[in-house]
Amino acid sequence: MTARTFDNIRNFSIVAHIDHGKSTLADRLIQTTGALTAREMTEQVLDNMDIERERGITIKAQTVRLEYKAQDGKTYILNLMDTPGHVDFAYEVSRSLAACEGSLLVVDASQGVEAQTLANVYQAIDANHEIVPVLNKIDLPAADPDRIKEQIEEVIGIDASEAVPISAKTGLNIEGVLEAIVQKLPPPKGDPDAPLKALLVDSWYDAYLGVVVLVRIIDGSMKKGSTIRMMGTGATYSLDRVGVFSPKMQEMAVLGPGEVGFFTASIKEVADTRVGDTITDERKPTAEALPGFKPVQPVVFCGLFPVDAAEFENLRAAMGKLRLNDASFSYEMETSAALGFGFRCGFLGLLHLEIIQERLEREFNLDLISTAPSVVYHLKLRDGSTIELHNPADMPDVMKIETIEEPWIRATILTPDDYLGSVLKLCQERRGIQIDLNYVGKRAMVVYDLPLNEVVFDFYDRLKSISKGYASFDYHISDYREGDLVKMSVLVNAEPVDALSMLVHRDRAEGRGRAMCEKLKELIPPHMFQIPVQAAIGGKIIARETIRALRKDVTAKCYGGDASRKRKLLDKQKEGKKRMRQFGKVDIPQEAFIAALKMDT
Repeated sequence: MTARTFDNIRNFSIVAHIDHGKSTLADRLIQTTGALTAREMTEQVLDNMDIERERGITIKAQTVRLEYKAQDGKTYILNLMDTPGHVDFAYEVSRSLAACEGSLLVVDASQGVEAQTLANVYQAIDANHEIVPVLNKIDLPAADPDRIKEQIEEVIGIDASEAVPISAKTGLNIEGVLEAIVQKLPPPKGDPDAPLKALLVDSWYDAYLGVVVLVRIIDGSMKKGSTIRMMGTGATYSLDRVGVFSPKMQEMAVLGPGEVGFFTASIKEVADTRVGDTITDERKPTAEALPGFKPVQPVVFCGLFPVDAAEFENLRAAMGKLRLNDASFSYEMETSAALGFGFRCGFLGLLHLEIIQERLEREFNLDLISTAPSVVYHLKLRDGSTIELHNPADMPDVMKIETIEEPWIRATILTPDDYLGSVLKLCQERRGIQIDLNYVGKRAMVVYDLPLNEVVFDFYDRLKSISKGYASFDYHISDYREGDLVKMSVLVNAEPVDALSMLVHRDRAEGRGRAMCEKLKELIPPHMFQIPVQAAIGGKIIARETIRALRKDVTAKCYGGDASRKRKLLDKQKEGKKRMRQFGKVDIPQEAFIAALKMDT
């Protein structure tokens, strides 16, 4: 039994920076090969979530099987993986690349190589891919293909002399891309007679079919009706249907080596289908499993609470359903004195957090509040143990803590030279350590080590605003380092508000505290008594603002007579306000929480 190559199959993915035209190129390839009729064709046909279409970004990797009759007269089967470009969804990219032998590297012919172009192409190189450079948007007046070819060779180090010039929008030279795929990308290898060995690439929940599982067959074949076993979980299932996406679901009798397709087997939970698992035949199993993928580690945590406490059960059900389609999203129940019952959720980054929140609000009609995002800290305690801290409100007594370690990232920023000074200043303000600075054509490439804590708040927005949108940013978690971190609590009327507490660096605590107090002073409406708003580290108050009391004029009806009568009424009012302040409850409106948590200092 020897491995054979399947000359008529090509498995490839499209990798690029955000907005360089991956999904539009996928549309044109589908259109040119006739997989969909002109009536069925829509813009971004593979982006099937409303949010993906509105924001113009790809969130879930999608797959489609195309048939193409090449100039050499042969008919080829092309399995295309459209991958996300945003840094938060890099895990989707890595999974898609593992199922392919080659990649189309799409670069905007006017903007050139960006930070995520680099990140994604290096992932493809690590996966031993053959890479075909494609220059998109050559119809733009600002396009400069020769300069961009040089840039690709200089920065990435791959030959770009035969890069395919196209315009995905107008459909110019799409045939050239199809010919390059057929001629330059290698066919898959596999042994049709060996026991079944398949890689589980992705899975999602369908209301009618149960869990739909996307697989890449390495060896052997997968037939409808046979019994399979997941090697990671040990679970066995009988296959109900086997097929491919073209891009509509199309059932097949069998899937052979090198093919990418799907199966359903009445699986109830997506959690049962672990991404990266090896699927084999129950009766004739393969000897060894595939290496699989690293499990996804959430890096940003925040609390999600329903505005109306009665919606809690609906939120629980909605999160369960969302988890079915997004295995990288994790959650557990938590309670807060200020916000009631809710969930502590883990995300891969701020965009992921925003997308999940928007999907919960839109698809399940929920009204939500999210607490300040925080990262995972490692606390070394004096008794020698180490704990992970996801929520600043759960921080143990300071006397028990030996050291606090925070996650650091290695960030790559590409920016036009004009904005370099502002970008360096921003990184320095965020406690960054410069690692490297060199030039890529007319643009500077800066490499910085930054604490993730400083990045999750608003770093990306600030970077975009100071560079007028031209800077691009990519990062990966590098390590944990010890830091001088303190827990900052916010007190309203001497009561701590746990939803607003956060871990900050000691040097930045005062500024952060003052900004939070000033913000709350504007947001909390006046009561009948004076309200102090304070920021504190332990027992030490570091910032304070006072919300003035509403004052009723008790002396209005008092005209003429002795001054002592007025004094008496004012003293009585003072006593009442003092008592009120002691027992009165301060109502912080929900909008105040949301606005305070969106604070950008």
